[in-house]
Parts: sequence; structure tokens; C-alpha cells
Amino acid sequence: MRGRGCQAGRAARTRRRKKRDLIIPSVSLSHRPEYVRLMKFLHQRGFRWTLLQPAFFPDTGRGLQALKAVKPGQLLVSLPESCLLTTSTVLNSYLGRFIKSWKPRLSPLLVLCIFLVCERHRGEASDWSAYIDVLPTTYTCPAYFTDDVIALLPASVRRRALEQREALREIHSSNQDFFKSLQPILDQPVEDVLSYEALRWAWCSVNTRSVFMSRLSNNFLCGQDVYALAPFLDLLNHRPDVQVKASFNDATKCYEIRSVSGTRCFQQTFINYGSHDNQRLLLEYGFVAPGNPHSVVYVDTDLLCEVLRGDESLEQKIKFLRENNFHHNLTVSSDGPGWRLMTALRLLSLPQTLYPQWRAVLLGQMVSEERERWSVQTAECVCQRLLQDTHQALDEISRSLLGCDLSIKEQLDVVMSLRQEERCILGSSLETLQDSLRQSNVAMATR
Repeated sequence: MRGRGCQAGRAARTRRRKKRDLIIPSVSLSHRPEYVRLMKFLHQRGFRWTLLQPAFFPDTGRGLQALKAVKPGQLLVSLPESCLLTTSTVLNSYLGRFIKSWKPRLSPLLVLCIFLVCERHRGEASDWSAYIDVLPTTYTCPAYFTDDVIALLPASVRRRALEQREALREIHSSNQDFFKSLQPILDQPVEDVLSYEALRWAWCSVNTRSVFMSRLSNNFLCGQDVYALAPFLDLLNHRPDVQVKASFNDATKCYEIRSVSGTRCFQQTFINYGSHDNQRLLLEYGFVAPGNPHSVVYVDTDLLCEVLRGDESLEQKIKFLRENNFHHNLTVSSDGPGWRLMTALRLLSLPQTLYPQWRAVLLGQMVSEERERWSVQTAECVCQRLLQDTHQALDEISRSLLGCDLSIKEQLDVVMSLRQEERCILGSSLETLQDSLRQSNVAMATR
């Protein structure tokens, strides 16, 4: 175990943040043909000025670099509405007549996906080819993961990854009739153009790169219309400790991002996607943020059942937790078990004869000193099981990395990053729990 070596505490996070704040050598991408085309495309649509340029950074890959110091409160990017790819773009295109007449109504997300696939198929004939050419050709979201890679995820993420993949397959299969209706405007069989692989690429492009932009509902689409693809702006990477203000400005008709803390000259400029833990970042965006202060390790009730399988009333207790919506969001952080997990363990410490007290415990009522100690010991056992699973997964990832192709390596790398971060969290949490038990032993010995 390398709990201390992982340095998962507050001081270590501060050191990592200072290390990230150093100016890391980067390589400008602004001279490359695809980015020259992108900027020309945006200038033609009214984008005139920016403090930023595309660059490659060793630690994050593509990003945006500040060309001069950015002051707190200064505008970073102002992207005109004409540069945004929204459902209005699609409805006003050659696809509009097909979408407007279709029943049942399509979702805004699906409409954007279909447009991206069709525009990519059109190649240089597409008005949006300059943007599509700089989009990733593949992603490290679970929708792309092989079965073997998904098997290496923590249990809670693995379940949601499989659900994500299944949901995407359902979207593809349930919309075949609409896809076929587009055959008249396609020069190849619709099944070749709007394949599952093509839809997966477009779905990941929208999910990982769109900005939130609430739009008025219309009679042609079904569901909330909140997605907007923002060329150039979507090169900004996430960092959990950065603060920005981002929104569509109705007065200027531009999507604007304003820095809160500022950025030094030639430093990578970041934005913040929200207070997401690493599991959510991996599921929704396909990456992991090192030293993420919001990260936790999730504990499944299946693991609790495995640890406590000798308890004859366990099934009833788990049922009670589910009935009271207390069977999920059971977490462990670097500072120790979360409140929900400890509350669930306190309930699980009670015998069936104390059933009248179960609800009170969920509402915060304390348990006896003996049962509290049992709860801490059980939390320690849970962390040890999770840490053992993490070590086994990391060993398997190391073996799998030998001789695999590039796409599988990229998938394994992101899973390894998640597992390494969780190893640090679990190691730190175990130290906290063991300290608590030692203090409890001392207190009992002095009585």
C-alpha cells in the first residue's frame, strides 16, 4: 500500500496546485493548417479578438494559452451567436424539413448528433468542415471502452458505464426509421452514414464539448434545449480550482467567458465544468482531474452486503435503506467516510430488536459508543476491500498496457488515472480511520 506516497491530503493538494501553476513548456498550434482554417471560419462569422491561442501542453494535451496576462474579471472569449452550432442551426439547414415533419419529436441532443454526422459525411462541402476537422476522431468516454477496459473500472462506475453504452445503442436502434427518411439527401446507404459508430462519435462530441445555453422550447423538438457547440471556446480544459463566469450575453449576442482569478502570460487558461468528482468527469467527459478536491470513492450496497454477510437481518436493513433513499451516494473521501456512509453503517450496527430506532438513526440520532466503534471498524474493512480491488485493477492495467494498440492504451490510461486517484483517497481515509480507532483504544484504556 502506498497511502502516504500518494500524498492525498490537503497539504499535498496545495503542492500539486502550486506545481500546476508553474508555466509548463507548450507548443503553439495556431500555425497548423486546421487551426488557421478554424480561425478564418470564425472571423468570417464575426469573431474578431481573443487573448488566447491553441497550444499543446504536455500534461493536458490541446488547450488554450494566454498571449498576455489576464486580469481578474477580464473577458477571455466572446464568441458571436453566429459561431455557435445549436438546434436553430440544424432546423434552418437542409435537415430542417425532415425534423420538423417527423413524429414523434426528436430530442435536441439527437438533432445535433445527426447534423454532425451528416456534415462530417459531406466533407469539404460542409459549411462547418473547419470546425469538424478539429474535433477529436475518437474519445475516452466509456461509450468507446471495450468490455475488457470496462471490467477494470470501479463497480459503481462500471455499472453506469454499461448503462451509458446501452442507452446510446438504444438511441441508435430506436431512431432507425428517421435515419432511413434521410436517404434522399445522402449519397451513400443510410446505414453506412448514420452507423452506430458515427452516432457514438457525434454523441460524445456534443456531450463532452457543448456549453450550457438554455433556449426557448419549440414545437419541433422534444425535451430541454440546452446544448450549444462553441468552436475554439471548446478547446478550454477543465481545472477544479479555477473560477470563471460563463453565459450567453443577450445584449452582445455572444457567449462570453470571463476570468475570476486571472491567468499569467503564456500559461494555459482553464475553465471549470462544475464541482464534479473524477468518476463523473470520466463518465461525462472522458478524463480524470489529478488532485481533484471534489473526488470521492463510492461504496455500493453490494459491497456492504459482502462485508456483512453474516448478519441475519441484513436484507431487511438494506431494504430499509433503499426505502429511505439511503442506499446511494455512500462515499469515502481523503478525510474519511462521508456522513451518509457512516449513518448507513450506524443503522447496520443495530439489531432487529431495535427496529423502532432505525429511522431516528437515519435522522442523525447517535448510537452507543460500542456501536459507533463497530461502525468505524466496518468502514475500515470497507476501505481495505476497496483498496485491495484497486491494487488488483492497477496490476491488471499494467499487464494490459503491454503490447496494446494506441486506442486501448488511451482508454487504459484514463482508467489507471482514476484508480490511482482512488488509491490515494482510500489510503488517506484508512489512516484517518485507524487514527480514530487508536484514539478510541487510548480513551478506553484510561477509564
